[in-house]
Amino acid sequence: MEPLLTATGLLVIGLVLLGLIVFLYFIPVGLWITAFFSGVRVKLVRDLVGMRLRKVSPAIIVKPLITAHKAGIYLEAPQLEAHYLAGGAVQKVVNALISADKANIDLSFERATAIDLAGRDVFEAVQVSVNPKVIETPAVSAVAKDGIQVRAIARVTVRANIERLVGGAGEETIIARVGEGIVSTIGSSETHKAVLENPDSISKVVLAKGLDSGTAFEILSIDIADVDVGENIGAKLQTDQAEADLKIARAKAEERRASAVAREQEMRAAVEEQRAKVVEAEAQVPLAIAEAFRSGNLGVMDYYNLKNVQADTRMRDAIGGQETKRAE
Repeated sequence: MEPLLTATGLLVIGLVLLGLIVFLYFIPVGLWITAFFSGVRVKLVRDLVGMRLRKVSPAIIVKPLITAHKAGIYLEAPQLEAHYLAGGAVQKVVNALISADKANIDLSFERATAIDLAGRDVFEAVQVSVNPKVIETPAVSAVAKDGIQVRAIARVTVRANIERLVGGAGEETIIARVGEGIVSTIGSSETHKAVLENPDSISKVVLAKGLDSGTAFEILSIDIADVDVGENIGAKLQTDQAEADLKIARAKAEERRASAVAREQEMRAAVEEQRAKVVEAEAQVPLAIAEAFRSGNLGVMDYYNLKNVQADTRMRDAIGGQETKRAE
């Protein structure tokens, strides 16, 4: 009987320990005691056990609630639990509310949760609102009117605008707008020397454009950190244009040469054709003379007279050719 009692006792002890573990899991008494002595009133069964049943860790809600209460911000557990179930970061919202309260920034719980659910870091936004942030733009290249390229880097000091955090554009928009302003300012300068002599003129012109409109930030200042001279884009473009014009001129000249060669070949072909016709006609002369002899239309004396005329003509042509050469 004694071993049976020992086994039964161990079983009872095990069941008691298991029940105690389950009880402490569903009813976090230690957390409730901590909250009670911190001045935060939470219901043990309605709040803490209900959170367990809703699969919400009570510590995620109660600890930020205690932090807010100690900082003088009075929130309710259902508010934080609802924000957590919506996918929000409860601790960041509470930290943001505390920072805003200490900095005298008007930030309600509803706005803070809206900013957090919009995907922005509400705590960082409050910090940037208190301590302005510096955004450095990449090197922006632009060409002045004299054709010289100028590269500038700007540092933009911004402060978060709590009112426009929901729906306002981010840092990328600020960088893009500042870069566009730098390009337009340099491009409107008469010479690159004017930009190098007064780099603050860029920041003044850009700052006057109201580039923070519709963004989640307020631009406090724009400072030109570095200005460098780049390539002579104007000269390079002129050189490229000259090379292109030269290629076009060469192409047109080649086209004219090809056309002239084609016309010369056509003329030579026409001359050769005429020569062939002359040769063909000359070949018919002996035949005509022979036919004249047979028909009695040409006598021997007539034939000799014709030969004498031809010989005289050739002699005159030869003499005329020599005189022409002497004159030349």
